[in-house]
Amino acid sequence: MRAMSELLTPEAIDEAVAGSGWVRQGDAIVLDTEHANFEAAWAFATLVAGAAEAVNHHPDILVHGWNKVRVTLSTHSAGGVTALDIDLAGAINAFRG
Repeated sequence: MRAMSELLTPEAIDEAVAGSGWVRQGDAIVLDTEHANFEAAWAFATLVAGAAEAVNHHPDILVHGWNKVRVTLSTHSAGGVTALDIDLAGAINAFRG
């Protein structure tokens, strides 16, 4: 079993996020979403924040434009993407419907 803080290989990351909307960018995985309006974008960001707080793993969340949200996940203490990031990405995808 892989430790939650063990870095994943680029190939493992690509496989884990394939078809999910997440993409590997450098030492992180990134999700860009578009919402119906500003309020819906903030509501999504709030759901992401709650999921992150529940597992004590905090992504960068950027609300920009009037309806866009970018979520960037990386385990900074490990220097890249770990299973913790992949697991949180899956939890965040559940909010996307």
